[in-house]
Amino acid sequence: MSKVATIEIDGKKYEFPVTIGTENEVAIDIKSLRGETGAITLDPGFKNTGSCESAITFLDGEKGILRYRGYSIEELAEKADFLEVVYLLIFEELPNKQQLDNFKNDIIGQSEVNEDMQKVINGFPSSAHPMGILSSLTSALIAFNPKSVNVDSEEDMYKAIVKILAKFPTLAAWTLRKRNNQALNNRDTNLGYVESLLKMMFEKPGEEYKLDQTVVDALDKLLILHADHEQNCSTSAVRLVGSSQAGLFASISAGVSALWGPLHGGANQAVIEMLEEIQNDGGDTSKFIAKAKDKDDPFRLMGFGHRVYKNFDPRAKIIKKSADEVLDALGVEDPILDIAKSLEKAALEDPYFVERKLYPNVDFYSGIIYRAMGIPTEMFTVMFAVGRLPGWIAQWKEMRLGKEPIGRPRQVYIGENLRSFKQLENR
Repeated sequence: MSKVATIEIDGKKYEFPVTIGTENEVAIDIKSLRGETGAITLDPGFKNTGSCESAITFLDGEKGILRYRGYSIEELAEKADFLEVVYLLIFEELPNKQQLDNFKNDIIGQSEVNEDMQKVINGFPSSAHPMGILSSLTSALIAFNPKSVNVDSEEDMYKAIVKILAKFPTLAAWTLRKRNNQALNNRDTNLGYVESLLKMMFEKPGEEYKLDQTVVDALDKLLILHADHEQNCSTSAVRLVGSSQAGLFASISAGVSALWGPLHGGANQAVIEMLEEIQNDGGDTSKFIAKAKDKDDPFRLMGFGHRVYKNFDPRAKIIKKSADEVLDALGVEDPILDIAKSLEKAALEDPYFVERKLYPNVDFYSGIIYRAMGIPTEMFTVMFAVGRLPGWIAQWKEMRLGKEPIGRPRQVYIGENLRSFKQLENR
């Protein structure tokens, strides 16, 4: 017998079906609620509302579990490279060697960005934020690819997916080069996806860019860890925009804009800004640890704890090792990073943080790694977007192929009742 939930309104009872996910998540199906009762649910921020059924990512915040298509994030980060995970998220299964080789070659074949796009980026002032530039460039791709994607054509879908995966790293690298007043470049087709991204970002005219394998491996892992995270703000934005049957590039551009906010993708930037604040105050971490413990002090440690994970962020466990390796390999001497290590030690050992499970999260470690690599703070969210791109694509594809209806949340109106209009001279 299937389960039902009963809701009573004004003495009348209504029954609604209960859906059970494959990981035993329980959801009350209320799509007929308004039609049957005239009532709606009120759930600010949609914290308790399932907007869709999805087969892409499973997240259990209480147990610290993250899986892509059933594979644990720990195993994927250890055994797969970024493009294998990209393929898995978008096409539902890990690729065999032939599929992966074809996928990589197809991406290389579409990697060159139209020269006219350089006119678009050159129109931005040097003061423009990289995320604003990236969002605009992503949207501008539509102008050079005006044909709508036929979602019923597997070939059309594949071409559109490959095209955005191929060009997005170049657009990301260009935002950094624009900031640094450097000439724009295209990817080195002899290098892998992550390696070519690093070269596009950091190569200088007349100098040979040398890749550091420790840095490549760390960035590859970071991109994997950021690849998808269930129905977060930016992913929900991509699905909502796509539900109007807007194209892939426009939907991804909406995701970039949503990711920009400091409460979402800007969290690792906030970590570095906090560390700089501590340094400017004299660098006494014990003082700021005490401030964080004081409930009457507005100061909060950025990069500690997570609104979803109520235990240790599983991604942080993985990337902590990479952070240590990058700092050792690059031999970076930076007082900001010394402060970070001091805060990390305190949070992992201090009973106050341990009891409350306020452990360093993935944003804390990613900020450390990006700074050690020489990536400017305002570029951190751009790097996040490069990693999250395959998740956005997978979610958009799932939503379109699933023929989901256009998103249209309801509201509870709390404004004025009907009023009579007063002529200007009588107001």
